[in-house]
Amino acid sequence: MSELAELAGVTVRTLHHYDEIGLLRPSGRTPAGYRLYDHDDLLRLQQIMFWRELGFTLAEIASALDDPDYDRAEALRDQRAELARRHDDLGLVLKAVDQALAELEGGPQTNEEEMFVAFDHSQYEDEVKERWGETDAYRQSRERTKNMTKAEFDRLAAENESFVRRLAEAFEAGAAADGESAMDLAEEARQAIRQFYECSHEMHVNLGEMYVTDPRFTATYDTHAEGLAVWFRDAIRANADRAGAGQ
Repeated sequence: MSELAELAGVTVRTLHHYDEIGLLRPSGRTPAGYRLYDHDDLLRLQQIMFWRELGFTLAEIASALDDPDYDRAEALRDQRAELARRHDDLGLVLKAVDQALAELEGGPQTNEEEMFVAFDHSQYEDEVKERWGETDAYRQSRERTKNMTKAEFDRLAAENESFVRRLAEAFEAGAAADGESAMDLAEEARQAIRQFYECSHEMHVNLGEMYVTDPRFTATYDTHAEGLAVWFRDAIRANADRAGAGQ
């Protein structure tokens, strides 16, 4: 199993987790009980990893792969089309970088439209307004961030990335979601959110649910460690219970 984990770029723990939830069961076992994966198993793992790369949850992937009508060739075509679209988006960003470098090196000045064509600043703005626009939390967040500089946003992004890495380290070290260390991390996350709006334990529990129901949020965590989003959700619940505010 360690050889497969190394080949696929995943952890042994991830393969164990896939087996436990029935997503990827080995075709056989050695007399000593070690898992054996055949070529069909590897093809299934490849499909899992393609879908994960596109932000699908494990539950969604399992439902698709176990559907009797699942067509791997059609799935590959769909996956290729989506990856090509993302490649095009990255190509726009790369072009903008090249133009900026060329200007710095004495080339023609980039016009204002070309400077920012690669960036969709309002990608989620309509969705955010629709889901939370009438809430106190949304109004508080807008008020508290309206004067923040890019440097401040960059610092917060770096702090969040560091926090998620610490979450992954605790998860991969085997920390229980309802253990003290996991609950302390959940509380640290809640306090960080309060920089932007008042986040009660109940609200944090609701956010935790969104981390596992919205593929975009799930991918944010599970790209660091498979199963991390669910573990973090459970830690948030446990922390709310510890405070006497669990749902």
